[in-house]
Amino acid sequence: MDRRDLPDLQLFLVVAEEGSFTRAALRLGRAQSGISQGIAALEQRLGVPLLARTTRNVRPTEAGQRLLNSLSPALRMIEDGLTQLREARGGVVGTLRLTSIEYPARAIMIPALTGFMEQYPNVTVDLRISDRLTDIVEGGFDAGIRMGAHLEQDMSVVPLGPDLRAVVIGSPDYFARRGVPQRLEDLADHACLNYRQASHSDLFRWPFRQRERRVEMAVKGPLITDDAHVMIEAALAGQGLSYLFEPFVSDHLAAGRLQTCLEEFCPLWSGYHLYYPGKHQKSAALAALVDYLRSKKQRRV
Repeated sequence: MDRRDLPDLQLFLVVAEEGSFTRAALRLGRAQSGISQGIAALEQRLGVPLLARTTRNVRPTEAGQRLLNSLSPALRMIEDGLTQLREARGGVVGTLRLTSIEYPARAIMIPALTGFMEQYPNVTVDLRISDRLTDIVEGGFDAGIRMGAHLEQDMSVVPLGPDLRAVVIGSPDYFARRGVPQRLEDLADHACLNYRQASHSDLFRWPFRQRERRVEMAVKGPLITDDAHVMIEAALAGQGLSYLFEPFVSDHLAAGRLQTCLEEFCPLWSGYHLYYPGKHQKSAALAALVDYLRSKKQRRV
């Protein structure tokens, strides 16, 4: 291996992860021009283009993707080995890579991490936000935060909060104009705001409980979005009904800006969990986070 390959391969990995030379430069604290020159030199030495560059983004070429598939776990093993040496020398150190959807990251993890960071000042938390269901092993993450219903059976889990109740909500103005649905069948006559799922781009079918059975309904309406905040704003504006989790809109419900309907049909959903591969040895940083979250939960009980 050329002695220049390893640092340039690390640059290539970060640019591919960020999809941008600018974001990679910010993440690494380096000049964008130096990163670009390093990857160009790597491509010249290998004799193949690794990144396809456009004015809007950067993505791996076919050859670049093949390299990434082997490069990411290899560099991760090297970094884990170095981290273990540092940990053996003294204290919990290293980078803790987490993936989460937006709400539990903001409402649960950030408050929890405040105390964790004070207790473990040598741990850096790299928290990535994505609505997609992420393979944490393939993505190089230590752990993820998702709802319990979405977790694979071979994962170890730490509950982060109670189960969540789903609600169908609308503004008082909307209900005054269109009436309040009393039966699930009434939704066919209402404007329903649809959510497009990031994982596979399908429209979310609204799940309900009817006569002890789960029922999933496809609804129609004037708006389709892939952002819960946009959906809430549309509901506040009186554009239609939304299916959301109660904590997302609790402030609006308490203030009377939104109201619920069809309460008897709305189910409980399994709450948010931290999850990580049960068969893999945890890093010291992840083990510390798991112990911290469990002790925090016990103190609440």
